Amino acid sequence: MRGSVGLAAAVESAQEQLRVVAPGWVAGFREAVPWAARVVAARLVDALCREDVGAARAVWGGRGRWYGFDRFVVDERWVADPWAVLPVELLAGRRGWALAAELTDAVVHLAVAAARPPVAGPAGGSGGPEGPDGWAVWAERQALTGHNLHPCGRTRLGWSVADAVAHDVGSPATRVGFVAVRRDLHVGDDVGAWLRRWYPQVPAAPPGWVVQPVHVWQGMRVVARRYADLVAAGVVRLLPQVVSAVPTAAVRTVLLPAGVDGRRRYLKVSLDIQVTSTRRTISVASTRNGPVLSSVLSSVVADDEVAAARLVLLPEVAGAAVPVGSGRDVSAIVREGLVGRLVPGEVAVPGVALVTGRELVARVAQFGRVRGLVGAAAGLGFVAAYVSVVVPPVLRLATRFGVALEAHLQNCLPTFRGGVPFRLVVRDFAGLRLARPRLAAAGVSVGLAPGSVVATDDVAVMRAKVGYTLLQAHVGEVVRSVVDVFGVDEVAAWRVVRSVVDETYGSLRGERGCAGWAVEDHAAFTAPLVAHKALVRMRLAGSGDLYVPVRNPISDVGFDGGGPGVAR
Repeated sequence: MRGSVGLAAAVESAQEQLRVVAPGWVAGFREAVPWAARVVAARLVDALCREDVGAARAVWGGRGRWYGFDRFVVDERWVADPWAVLPVELLAGRRGWALAAELTDAVVHLAVAAARPPVAGPAGGSGGPEGPDGWAVWAERQALTGHNLHPCGRTRLGWSVADAVAHDVGSPATRVGFVAVRRDLHVGDDVGAWLRRWYPQVPAAPPGWVVQPVHVWQGMRVVARRYADLVAAGVVRLLPQVVSAVPTAAVRTVLLPAGVDGRRRYLKVSLDIQVTSTRRTISVASTRNGPVLSSVLSSVVADDEVAAARLVLLPEVAGAAVPVGSGRDVSAIVREGLVGRLVPGEVAVPGVALVTGRELVARVAQFGRVRGLVGAAAGLGFVAAYVSVVVPPVLRLATRFGVALEAHLQNCLPTFRGGVPFRLVVRDFAGLRLARPRLAAAGVSVGLAPGSVVATDDVAVMRAKVGYTLLQAHVGEVVRSVVDVFGVDEVAAWRVVRSVVDETYGSLRGERGCAGWAVEDHAAFTAPLVAHKALVRMRLAGSGDLYVPVRNPISDVGFDGGGPGVAR
């Protein structure tokens, strides 16, 4: 009862805020609330069942459908809101109540997103005046529900409804502001000077100072308040200049307009709000590692024939931080865009858009026309072509060099050419993992910043990153979507995936220096149980990555569509 009252109060508060800042959205918001509550509740049920929390599997296991990697989709007719789903025993602790608040916030902001008037797509599609980056940002906006697995995919804790209206993904534009800081308080590249080469509206720094970009909300609400003493002392200066930018699905990453060279770039800036499970500030180490990792990754990709042909990396070319306070609040990273990296006729599609209905239907239909296939045959053929493009290069980098790209849908833009899957664009390297023993054996040296968490001596950690992001959160979701939309037999789809994995490691077994690793990795990725990132258990634990075992549909045991515990 208290939960229902709490959700109702949050909805009423949001509605009152909308009446002030966006009165035309109120009716749409009210209409969207029940749908948003069901979406969040259904994703919570999936996480609870997948992670085997409490009695979730016994309560919900017969009210939906199980997919590979113990993915569970509940029939939404059985769920009304997340408070009705959340096990009562979880509310006995502080973290359980915190999770409940995050779920409530997710419902509110998902309903706000659904009420937002849609922004028209760029004229001319990916080849229009907005370019491939402008089209990609528009396309990922179609994934209204955010992270495709996380129940808190639309959580925006720290933002009011007015903030979300102004700055969230879906907004036509937000703004980048600037602060000047004394050079002795600055760590990293001179990002302001770097941007000023392409954007003359970026202010110049006076001698002895550096200009650092900040999200305009961060500047007003965090820097101006949290560092008021430094601002008052003149150590940090808030500057009046702003540059318009387009918010992406990552929220803290924005797409800048075309510079004087005609290229668009991305700017990743600290944003002290909670999206999914994480407050979206940026560590000093991440700002320093971005350019270093970009260089190293470019080198190892070029050294692998398959990866060189199939992978496109969006490099992070400059990064800096201001290590005062938390050291995370005034950080920024510049990332290059797609212009100049695609060949004629190549279209990059955000992964999150590919599994949200319309884009998937269009891509599979186009593939079917090219290959002369329809219905389930087109869907299965699409899976085979898609997996053959995205899986081998990522697995090869992991085995040959110990590089585990964080290749989930949010970081990937698969490309298509002539209607057929062609390459994989990967962005954002802050969450990857590097296995030191393999890097050293391959003769690769990486000078990481102090405090970095990306390197590990435990190969299992590296494998868990690849297995969860690439095979479960990426390929698993593409398979599930094609199964649902086109009636593809899921068992057949996973056999296709397994054949690509086998072929990839069959080739690696014949390569000098990594044959043993290939055997070990193949055994790990095709084991009956594999590690799944436990999103709800992590929230309840409070910190750190947690994994739970889930059944592997590409193991020798295979997949039969039954839920956990079902006899085969």
